[in-house]
Amino acid sequence: MNFPADLKYTKDHEWIRVEGNEAIVGITDYAQSELGEIVFVDITTEGETLEKEQVFGSVEAVKTVSDLFMPVSGDVLEVNAGLEDNPELVNEDAYGKGWLIRIAVSDPAELEELLPASAYRELIGK
Repeated sequence: MNFPADLKYTKDHEWIRVEGNEAIVGITDYAQSELGEIVFVDITTEGETLEKEQVFGSVEAVKTVSDLFMPVSGDVLEVNAGLEDNPELVNEDAYGKGWLIRIAVSDPAELEELLPASAYRELIGK
């Protein structure tokens, strides 16, 4: 299982890659493996301002539907359009082509509350 050290993680299994005042958000390799084959990604919050831990969408796998939670507060700038026709990208490349949303971070201090890779690994017991 892959846990890139340059990312921050949440207890809800989202990852965030900060790029200046913006960030890319996705679900972890662990989360996609636990969900199984992802068949649909439902994110309708583009253009909205959401608070930390608010639901920004959901992923539907063969076995279940799982909510997606904002790792930090911010504006949803973009949804990964590639997932509309290819939701399996989340399974194939969770930290690359399978990213979910791009956000404008509204409170950079919230980033300090997120988990480094080592703490996330400990959380999931890997």
